[in-house]
Amino acid sequence: MKDLSIHLGLYDLSALFGELAQEVFMRHPFYKKLVTLGAVAMAGAFVACGDDSGSGNPSQPASNICAGIVATEQVSVIDLGTAKLLVYPIGIEGYGKVTLADGTEYGRYDGSYIYDLNNTPVMEAGYADMVNKCAATATVDPGTGEVVPNSSASVPNTDPVAGSSATVPASSGSVIPGSSATVPASSGSVTPGSSATVPGGDPVPASSAAQDVPKDENGFPTLESYGAPPADYTKEIQSNGKTGWSSRYWDACKPHCSWLSSVDTTSEATYQAGMTVARNCNIHDVEVPAFTLGHAVQQYWMGYEGTPSACVNENAGGTYTCTDMAPIAVNENLSYGYVAGSGELYKYGCGKCYHLQFNGGNHANDVKATHKALQGKHMVVMVSNIGYDVEAGQFDMMVPGGGVGAFNALSTQIGVPPSGLGAGNGGFLTECQSKLGWDNTLEKYQQCVIEKCEEVFSQWPNLLRGCKWYAEWYMAADNPTFNWEEVECPQYLVDHYVTNINTTKENRYRWRDDWSDYKAGDELETQDCLTEEYPKGCAP
Repeated sequence: MKDLSIHLGLYDLSALFGELAQEVFMRHPFYKKLVTLGAVAMAGAFVACGDDSGSGNPSQPASNICAGIVATEQVSVIDLGTAKLLVYPIGIEGYGKVTLADGTEYGRYDGSYIYDLNNTPVMEAGYADMVNKCAATATVDPGTGEVVPNSSASVPNTDPVAGSSATVPASSGSVIPGSSATVPASSGSVTPGSSATVPGGDPVPASSAAQDVPKDENGFPTLESYGAPPADYTKEIQSNGKTGWSSRYWDACKPHCSWLSSVDTTSEATYQAGMTVARNCNIHDVEVPAFTLGHAVQQYWMGYEGTPSACVNENAGGTYTCTDMAPIAVNENLSYGYVAGSGELYKYGCGKCYHLQFNGGNHANDVKATHKALQGKHMVVMVSNIGYDVEAGQFDMMVPGGGVGAFNALSTQIGVPPSGLGAGNGGFLTECQSKLGWDNTLEKYQQCVIEKCEEVFSQWPNLLRGCKWYAEWYMAADNPTFNWEEVECPQYLVDHYVTNINTTKENRYRWRDDWSDYKAGDELETQDCLTEEYPKGCAP
């Protein structure tokens, strides 16, 4: 038995075990990745068992990959045969922690590589390496910080079903315990074809399809029909040490998470397990496909292409953010909304949810009455966009009237010139601050913003609601700071996020350059592809 907890370069393997052992280890995918990266320091006790010649194979993965682990959240488990790495979800800092099976801290994961505590890259790891999910087996005592095993932690978890959609739902995509929802969120498993929507018809979220629940003006269950929110959404977290800040915008562009590249399409199972493709709408606020057959398909080739964004086409035919994704107040102390996450979260940011509690601060350290009025309130937000100008630790809140930022499809959609949408960065509040001064009263700022909302969004009920929410519930706070934690997604946010049309990774919807004339209930035109007549492509 040889201890491998030292630098493992190609020559180290040869010196320790001889050429045969070198060949054996190079066949193991983990060690092959190590050698690709160069010599690596492994802090854990990775041990190869066999005789002194090193001719024994590394031990095989345990039959139950979740057995014996200590995890305080749901984790992805990478089984190395001789050891396991537990990879935690990536947070808004841009990385997730990595531990050994017993909970010992090992390093961090940034979506591409696992690093040890010395910040040395030790393993390349992508989406395909994160398919084995295991539920939390322990909790952290908030008073002592001690890790306490759950009472059921000694009961082995069942193995994920390889190649199926029956994996344990990811932490930010699970349906809230005790709810009547049946469709897991973005990071959980979804039964193929479970959506109750006929493509082109009115959206009927699968979670409510079998229930006789009241619907709102957008065709979704009313907010009240979801019942009381979990207590975890309003628990005190201002002292948890995880802080961030929020900017705001509403450019009306097709959400970044509506692009097919936002989810793993390796197989139908991985597509369903990720299910992070967000809805998008046409200029009339009718949901349309997020992706269709590509515009260049022909009899010898087929492929898929995202429906064009209105921020790229800059015309009425493109796709937009659905306006029902504007923020909404659940009660005087809790709201739901959508955000753009940091570009560092590109691979795994879409569909994650976070609980924010505003702590009374201002990102610019210039605390006003507006920030103090917001202190203590809570939000649960879902990542629907990725911003490459968004810092790690920052969320760019989707708020109508919050400024269009670098892109502007809103003017095209609602027929208001850029000059009527407030400041490009900061929107109506920034314009009101310029008009009223930077140290006016909370009430004056609220009144000014509300007047702008009613002037610009009077014909767009969802945008008007979200704009006034910013003044009335959010207290017109400019770039407030918050404490945060990752949480399971509310079914309300899931239903308004997940596409009701692209419910599987394949479709036969014909490409359209212009979606402006598509109406709710219209049948989507299709093409025959990969048939006996066209085995490699599509019919004209």
